[in-house]
Amino acid sequence: MPAPIDPTSLAFLLTENRNQPMHVAGLQLFEKPADAGPHFARELYESALATEDVAPLFRKRPSRSIGSLGQWAWTDDNEFDIEHHVRHSALPEPGRVRELLELVSRLHGQMLARDRPLWEAHIIEGLDDGRIAMYTKLHHSLVDGISAMKLMQSMLSSDPDRRNMPLPFDARATLRNKKVREVTERSLTEVPMEALRTAMGVTADAAGLPAALIKTLTKGVRNEASAFSFYAPKSMFNVNITGSRRFAADDWPLERIRTISKASRTTMNDVVLAMCGGAVRNYLREVNRLPSDSLVAMVPVGLKSRKSESEAGGGGNAVGSVMVKLGTDLADPADRLAAINASMRAGKDALESMTPNQIIAMSALGMAPSLAIPMLRLNGIVRPPFNVIISNVPGPRSTQYLNGAKMTGTYPVSVPMQGMALNITCNSYADDMAFGLTGCRRTVPHLQRLLVHLDEELAALENASGVA
Repeated sequence: MPAPIDPTSLAFLLTENRNQPMHVAGLQLFEKPADAGPHFARELYESALATEDVAPLFRKRPSRSIGSLGQWAWTDDNEFDIEHHVRHSALPEPGRVRELLELVSRLHGQMLARDRPLWEAHIIEGLDDGRIAMYTKLHHSLVDGISAMKLMQSMLSSDPDRRNMPLPFDARATLRNKKVREVTERSLTEVPMEALRTAMGVTADAAGLPAALIKTLTKGVRNEASAFSFYAPKSMFNVNITGSRRFAADDWPLERIRTISKASRTTMNDVVLAMCGGAVRNYLREVNRLPSDSLVAMVPVGLKSRKSESEAGGGGNAVGSVMVKLGTDLADPADRLAAINASMRAGKDALESMTPNQIIAMSALGMAPSLAIPMLRLNGIVRPPFNVIISNVPGPRSTQYLNGAKMTGTYPVSVPMQGMALNITCNSYADDMAFGLTGCRRTVPHLQRLLVHLDEELAALENASGVA
């Protein structure tokens, strides 16, 4: 029986086009176990093809017909072909990480076929150091970035001796893993009920919305941090983009970031943002495109509302977005870090005085121009609402394994959009902070140079904080 597609998922489907594929992805690197034979990658691929029962999330595809009155709905793929979705690839010589990232860049620029379930998993061998890689992409209408990370984590274990482990699309993973059930077994009747609960919560908060709106807009007009920004400068990132992608990734020890955080009395997320701000500044200087005003980043943050749970409509936590000035107009790394810390604190303080529903409403208000400007074809003509998206998502704290293969790195591959040619997403894993940089191949040339600048900026922050 077809199930209606909820409005949020439908929006991701309808806004997709060749220049704007709407899938999220992850790249994992694995070191083969000591007892692995020469065909470990092939065996992993064949075991995936042998999956007998595919989880419902990975069988549904979007469709519309006379029976659904022309409305989009999820239907089960009666001709499901796992060989279309699970693929085995080998890198060309010399098999460096560079060749791997070039392959991921090419795969990430390809749209998922609408006549099939919207996902692919690629098992990749041929790295010169013997490691294997797995690149998995899912359409944003199926999962958000955090849910996608949970799915990827679900196939892993902290036990290096565990074998015969199901991959995320295997129904056995759904039965065994609570994280997967949260994503894959979500009741379709829950969608309208959630909408009703949200509507009731917003109604309960309606009296406070005008004050929250005035506070948000006032801070925006004053060029202070809030969920809304009026002062992001025009930049080379805020133009129309093509569908070709470039992906770059690397990681740095968490301890280095933590040490700077303690010495400067800032948060680890502030240090990550300062690394990004300094790297973007140096990249733009390199191509002679650095605006005189500071670039603004949209940063998703988890917040604890100061309102009671009853006032909040049934919960004290909320996820909002803060528009943070990255200090790209400041030459000194210490000044940049201090400015980012102040901007983040001001933005969080502004949102935390609101209820969760008000936070969601104000964050949506701040995001609205990023959707309206491309629709009106005003990219590059008017000021953008922000210049770049920077996300930081917590990952596994311990070393993870897949059938005895040690995961040595995990990197998020995100979604550039019209008017937002660069997306920086980070996730922690064990002792490292991994950065995934996804950009339009044409609009952001030599994207990999940002990795060099991130490394240089981390060292500069260490020197500025006196911990080098």
